[in-house]
Amino acid sequence: MTQYAQLARTGVQVSRIALGSMNLGPWGEADHGTGIAIVHRAVDSGINLIDTADLYSAGESEVIVGTALAGRLRDDVVLATKFHGRMGADINRQGNSRRWIRTAVEDSLRRLQTDRIDLYQVHKPEPDTDIDETLGALEDLVAAGKIVSYGTSCFPAHHLVEAQWSAQRRGRGRPVTEQSPYSILTRGIERDVLPTAEKYGIGVLVWSPLAGGWLSGRTPDGRATTPSDRHRRIPARYDPELPANAEKRRVVRELSRLAAASDLTLIQLALGFVLSHRAVTTVLTGPRSIPHLDSALAADGVRLGSDVLDAIDAIVPPGTVLNHADSGYTAPELIDATRRRR
Repeated sequence: MTQYAQLARTGVQVSRIALGSMNLGPWGEADHGTGIAIVHRAVDSGINLIDTADLYSAGESEVIVGTALAGRLRDDVVLATKFHGRMGADINRQGNSRRWIRTAVEDSLRRLQTDRIDLYQVHKPEPDTDIDETLGALEDLVAAGKIVSYGTSCFPAHHLVEAQWSAQRRGRGRPVTEQSPYSILTRGIERDVLPTAEKYGIGVLVWSPLAGGWLSGRTPDGRATTPSDRHRRIPARYDPELPANAEKRRVVRELSRLAAASDLTLIQLALGFVLSHRAVTTVLTGPRSIPHLDSALAADGVRLGSDVLDAIDAIVPPGTVLNHADSGYTAPELIDATRRRR
């Protein structure tokens, strides 16, 4: 039976396992028919939260999701998407400015074939744009009926607090959700994001619970049997020969043994772990096929005992991030030297 939880302060109930659609389109499964079948299978199984983004496959993921939901299914789901990433040659077709948000939302509505977005999310922080400008634009979209609620993604804890404070100061509605990476291999948000979200009543959607496939059980040490497109696009996360990823292989072997000893699949162990945190509302799975989706659905309702959770903590201590390339966001001050120097 599908499990549900309330989405922050919205009064809306969402499935605890949700569908993330980054892999629908050329970044994953390019065939639209297969992508549509995955969406239909998810909704038929009880999943009622579907998340995408304009950036995913340059908008093609939104097209697939919109086609799948067109008609009666649209009202059966909480439809979430995101803006921020660059969507064209023009340097201003990106970011968190009011100017871009007004364009981005119309583009997403068209691709999704809908008149409103249930949860519109800022994909990443942008220090050069005042958060007050971003929240003001989002509040205007709520008033116009184009979006129902708004949230954030990949926001560090101090950005979450700033957004809450700015909204309160201006008498606006506050962002209701945060979407962050979280898995047994990437536990950084346990340090501050999850406690901050719990303190402010922010719903948490977590992505990459299988660590991009490392915890899928495909091989004993988590390595892909054949290289995929993401190995080429993001070698820092998926190249098995990198030292940080070599550590992943060792940890995955230990977790595989723990799962077997606990009479669980590795996927059930991985999803059960992230769902066990009391601040987590729902976990986004990103299947490329219906069998991939079904393997994630098999974890719905799995509850890990304290002995299993303690064993996981012994293998990967709380707050640990094995490879910081998996963290989702790196402050620009750590990338751009001009931000650190006079």
